[in-house]
Amino acid sequence: MIVFTGIFIFFSVATPYFFQLGNILNIVHTMAPLAITAAGLALVVLSGRLDISVGSTAFLSCAAGAMLMKQFDTAPVFAALLTVCFGALLGALNGVIVVGLKVNSLIATLGTMIIYRGLALALTDALLVELPEPIRVLGNATLGSIPVDVFVMLIVVAFAHLLHTRTAFGRHLTAMGNDIAVARKVGLPVERNGFLGFVLAGTFASLGGILTTIQNGAVSPWLGSGLEFTALAVVVVGGISLLGGRGAIFFGVISGAFIFEMIRNGLTNLGADPYSYRLVGGAVIFAAMYADALKSGRLSMRPSANR
Repeated sequence: MIVFTGIFIFFSVATPYFFQLGNILNIVHTMAPLAITAAGLALVVLSGRLDISVGSTAFLSCAAGAMLMKQFDTAPVFAALLTVCFGALLGALNGVIVVGLKVNSLIATLGTMIIYRGLALALTDALLVELPEPIRVLGNATLGSIPVDVFVMLIVVAFAHLLHTRTAFGRHLTAMGNDIAVARKVGLPVERNGFLGFVLAGTFASLGGILTTIQNGAVSPWLGSGLEFTALAVVVVGGISLLGGRGAIFFGVISGAFIFEMIRNGLTNLGADPYSYRLVGGAVIFAAMYADALKSGRLSMRPSANR
């Protein structure tokens, strides 16, 4: 929180436009797809696993939905529903590989990340697929002065938070993250919950992809590129342990997504080199992961711990 406050004050003083209400709303508006995707990923991370295919899942599911509208004149609402279902199906495939075939989640989702993106590029011929005009205008829709997708983000992230804190499924995920062997011994449905975690991650990724697509007005060949790593960074920066079993989704995801979008927005207002965002973002990720390792007991400041 101290670092967050310091960064916020720095950009507010260093740039004349950063602290304006319109710019703050723009930050929250832009971060909505990232926060939604990170909320789904957080459910997997809390269980002690990883899913680095969420960016490609968003791309492939949205590419399929856009092609349905373009080639078959599918109604937008029905296409959006099919997009979410397809995202859930891609998440389910990850779950089958990790839970059913017992493949390490990092290796499994690295493979599906490459496969899903390749399929999406083949489906779209690596070209821009524009949305119909009535849908493109929704990218800037507001309720009062607040963008509509901000409300969508809050509802979806709050749902994920309640799922984690108020249901047996969420408590089981936390138990799995703390020690999956113990969770299995006491009779928790480890396989079922792990599978559902990946299904939800795919579902949320497709929802985030839909918001990105509407904001951009098209499905681009770069949709979701790098999203998996940024979403994972949001989870860790938000205080959710990369080792699983600890963290709060709502505050963690919202604050983490805001920090990353705030840095990007602040650097843009400063007129900084576009590539500097990767440098600063990487430094923030490293610091957050180092702090997480310290809190998890994987590192210690005492020399004896390194023996």
